[in-house]
Amino acid sequence: MTAQSFESNEYGPEPPRPIGLLDVLSVAAVVVDADGRIVFWTPQAEELFGYTAEEALGTHAARLFIHPEHLPAVVQLFAEVLETGRSWAGAFPVRLKDGSTRLTEFRNMRLTDDLGDVYALGIAADHSLLQRVETDLALCERLINQSPIGLALVDPDLRFLLVNPALERIDAIPAEEHIGRRLRETLPLPDIDTIESALRQVLTTGTPLLDQYHVGRPPADPDHEHAWSLSFYRLEDPGGRVLGAAISFVDVTERHRAAAEADRARRRLALIADASTRVGTTLEVEQTARELAEIATPELADVVAVDVLDSALACRRMRKPDNGPELFRALALKAAYPSVALRAADPPGDLAAYDGDRLVTLCVHTGRPVLVRHVGEHDLPRIARDAEAMSLLARAGVHSYLAVPLIAHGEVLGALDLKRTRNPVPFDEDDVVLAGELASRAAVAIDNARWFQSVRNTALTLQRSLLPDHPPHHTGLELASRYQPAQATSEVGGDWYDVLPLTGDRTALVVGDVMGNGIDAAATMGRLRTATCAYADLDLDPGSVLQHLDKITCDLEHYIVTCLYAVYDPGTRQCTIANAGHMPPALARLGRTPELLDLPTGAPLGVGGIPFETTTVDVGPGDLLVLYTDGLVETRHHPIDDRLNALLGFLDEPRRSLEETCDLLLYGLRHADDHDDVALLVARVL
Repeated sequence: MTAQSFESNEYGPEPPRPIGLLDVLSVAAVVVDADGRIVFWTPQAEELFGYTAEEALGTHAARLFIHPEHLPAVVQLFAEVLETGRSWAGAFPVRLKDGSTRLTEFRNMRLTDDLGDVYALGIAADHSLLQRVETDLALCERLINQSPIGLALVDPDLRFLLVNPALERIDAIPAEEHIGRRLRETLPLPDIDTIESALRQVLTTGTPLLDQYHVGRPPADPDHEHAWSLSFYRLEDPGGRVLGAAISFVDVTERHRAAAEADRARRRLALIADASTRVGTTLEVEQTARELAEIATPELADVVAVDVLDSALACRRMRKPDNGPELFRALALKAAYPSVALRAADPPGDLAAYDGDRLVTLCVHTGRPVLVRHVGEHDLPRIARDAEAMSLLARAGVHSYLAVPLIAHGEVLGALDLKRTRNPVPFDEDDVVLAGELASRAAVAIDNARWFQSVRNTALTLQRSLLPDHPPHHTGLELASRYQPAQATSEVGGDWYDVLPLTGDRTALVVGDVMGNGIDAAATMGRLRTATCAYADLDLDPGSVLQHLDKITCDLEHYIVTCLYAVYDPGTRQCTIANAGHMPPALARLGRTPELLDLPTGAPLGVGGIPFETTTVDVGPGDLLVLYTDGLVETRHHPIDDRLNALLGFLDEPRRSLEETCDLLLYGLRHADDHDDVALLVARVL
């Protein structure tokens, strides 16, 4: 009698195929009657011992494959099994058909049929093969149970069949509670749909998917992100039947955090590098504050405000910090997205007093950052300016707050105010360092800008005080004038103009340019203007006036000055002019094309020892004389001849009002990037 296994399909029975562990072991079964004769013999017995069924059936088993020296022991064991019914298990050397010996693993037990006859059933397998399988199983069990890698087996419906202790620790669910449940019921991963889709693909194709990166928050540590590398493998029995899939979970959280931290560090370095080029591009306090707010949003915070102490803006030395209130001027406000938190902040330009218990006040008093990682209800009153602002911040979802002082040269100028609403990560110490670096760079720029603006305002005030407010009435002339500082740098130069009454109803027209800028240039201009007035009273010709001014300028260290001095005589309708290295005046006559007067240029004042020639020009009623400094026509990007032609083009209508002519020249010829100031004097002959 032999045993076989068959499976069926719609086309009929399929040939047998190995489907389980018994098939792998090729377990043989032999039945021996009470006389020791073989009465049943399986095909696996033929494979194991080498004898066919025809050769084995009816033969004494002991004589067939027991060595003579072992025969007594075998007969005794056989008798004990039949008499007592106790089973026997062990390894025994068996003689094969080819004469060789094989150590075979036996399990012997007594059988009884319906007639009461007894038999001995022997189940046998190759001892070395069985030992190897047992070793493999033990190894697998140890690996699964002791591995730090989470391991799971799922069936084709993605239900758990087995999980190891490491996976229990990952999802905090006991192993027995996994069995029969689906993946999505236990795994703490937001992209579970992707994982299930990948598993179904592996079950269909048999191609493993390795090192699939997934991030989630496990129940055992819900406050922190963890990362796992998942790999999927299809499991098949020896016959190729799909049993399910194996999943491995390798915890790569440390690698994930290290990579995230490295990326965060790169972004922070990039932000600092970006700030070095984008913050402090001008010498304007408000613009610098706006640049700081823009660079910090949204990389560092969702809502950013820059507030500077009003005393710092006024360049007043700050009193010793105390617990009292402080007066802030809001300079910049920026949000990463529309938010009601903007309504809770002070609009740029506004002044606001904050009591000493407010966190921003504490920040400037101590000169240290103030960090509130998790903002609670008790924190909002110390952040907001009033109850309404507190309500708005709560509505906006402010959950983390950071204030960093703006410190330059040891002086606290104000604070950088940062809030997070939509970004779920609270501020940490790294954010404090980054915000401090940005604030430090911006504070230096703000400090430079406030002092520059202070000096500029002083110089501008000085210069305007030295210029005539409005030209008084002069016989035979209509006059208009303008002074405009440089627009690109807001710098004050040494340009000036003047209109001086002389004897005989004559009028002196003066335009000059002290090379340089700032208070020194303005002061030098004032000294030269005063000297010009004094020499004009001596009734000297223009060339002589410039000669005396040249001597004075030589005594002024490191200064070169250009100047144009003209005297108009209404009695002769003549204008006498001398030029000390200055731009030529323009003359627009009625009915004629405007022109530049061809005058001897002369050397600038301060060179010394060079005479100045006086030139006489006839003028008539309605003629327009335009005196100007080089800031009106010189640029860094255009040839001077083109600019002078453009100037003449604006003088094509001499009848235009002088005020309109001044405005037209300034708006038509000046640009936002001009780096020089302008003095302009226009005279029309009456």
